[in-house]
Amino acid sequence: MIREKWDDLRETLLRTVGENNFRTWIEPLRVVEVQDGIALFDVPTNFMGNYVAQNFSDAILHVLNTNGESVQRLSFQVPAEFGERTLSNTMPNPAPTVRREAPTATPARAGDAIQTAPLEPRFTFDSFVVGKPNELAHAAARRVAEGGAVTFNPLVLYGGVGLGKTHLMHAIAWELKARKPELNVLYLSAEQFMYRFVQALRERKMMDFKHLFRSVDVLMVDDVQFIAGKESTQEEFFHTFNALVDQNKQIIISADRAPGEIKELEDRVKSRLQCGLVVDLHPTDYELRLGILQSKVLQYQDSYPGLELAPGVLEFLAQRISTNVRVLEGALTRLFAFASLVGREIDMDLTQDCLADVLRAAERKITVEEIQRRVSEYYNIRLSDMVGPKRLRSFARPRQVAMYLSKQLTSRSLPEIGRRFGGRDHTTVMHGVRRIEELKQTDGQIAEDVEMLRRTLEA
Repeated sequence: MIREKWDDLRETLLRTVGENNFRTWIEPLRVVEVQDGIALFDVPTNFMGNYVAQNFSDAILHVLNTNGESVQRLSFQVPAEFGERTLSNTMPNPAPTVRREAPTATPARAGDAIQTAPLEPRFTFDSFVVGKPNELAHAAARRVAEGGAVTFNPLVLYGGVGLGKTHLMHAIAWELKARKPELNVLYLSAEQFMYRFVQALRERKMMDFKHLFRSVDVLMVDDVQFIAGKESTQEEFFHTFNALVDQNKQIIISADRAPGEIKELEDRVKSRLQCGLVVDLHPTDYELRLGILQSKVLQYQDSYPGLELAPGVLEFLAQRISTNVRVLEGALTRLFAFASLVGREIDMDLTQDCLADVLRAAERKITVEEIQRRVSEYYNIRLSDMVGPKRLRSFARPRQVAMYLSKQLTSRSLPEIGRRFGGRDHTTVMHGVRRIEELKQTDGQIAEDVEMLRRTLEA
């Protein structure tokens, strides 16, 4: 019975240990029998039996037990026929049969598998609000979630805190489970990967670890920057990555920075991560933040029926809380809960009273002076020329861009902004802001310049 199974089981071992190890150490094995919880194998030499016992016994035990055999340990023997063929030129008589037993190991149980980290039910594609800063990341995630042929591997999503990386990771996992339930999809954080690796080392179950991680169809690792500086974990991650890519299995990674910018990440790991599609989730813009708030309000209507929301509140929040979507959503949740408890309409007074601490913490750290410096560097002009009296277009246009960004990204009034631009009147600032707003609609270069500067300043 076991002999009939062995050919199929060897195919599983080939995927687990790799082709070179398989050809050298596994293929020469001949299974003899399973009796009293011991699996007996014929091997050509004592050295091979010892090596397989020390390095591949966990993998073989796992495969046997997950395919219906109850095996506690392995035993290896050199049969007479191997001895005759190998040693006939130097020995007149056949070598005696020698039996070697592998060290006792905890058998893998049928049904053993790595459990994926919990997925948040709210994090689906339907609840993900798409805007210009995240549209490419969303499109790439959608493509991978279709579960078709692997077109880019790995997919790396990176960006700052609260920009939607984890949301997209969970959405991919949910979509794959719905579309391709037969796929083995594993989602976990880099910290969980490291913990499982250390646990396998401590319990001497590295072959089980390797087999389980390398048998998945889709591997998703969140916050990969946490393995930076962990040399052993990076090495195992590197080998797992290569094994899955060789099998054309999909890998999806997220990080808070581009792979090349993660300090203490080994060059070979950076290189592997950069060989696929690397997508940046940019800081949210005003329109995207407003869309997120409007989407959340629709969800809250069932929980807070009859609660009135005054005009301008969502626009105010989208303008003031700009760096972190989680903080933005949390502020809206608190606002609805507070208004429901006190039985009041959500107006500007209630918003400012309820969210005073959040608004203070989210107060823009960007200054007019910083904007002036960044804009002058971007357009390669002297700061003194941009804020000075010269009206040449090469100075006037950057000046208007800086005024526009000062109005959008700081809480300074128009007169205050004017004073910082060489004592100009607030009407001059207003004209500059309006001019840039008009040019953004008709001049693609200006629109691109303003967006690039805004992202740089908000990063």
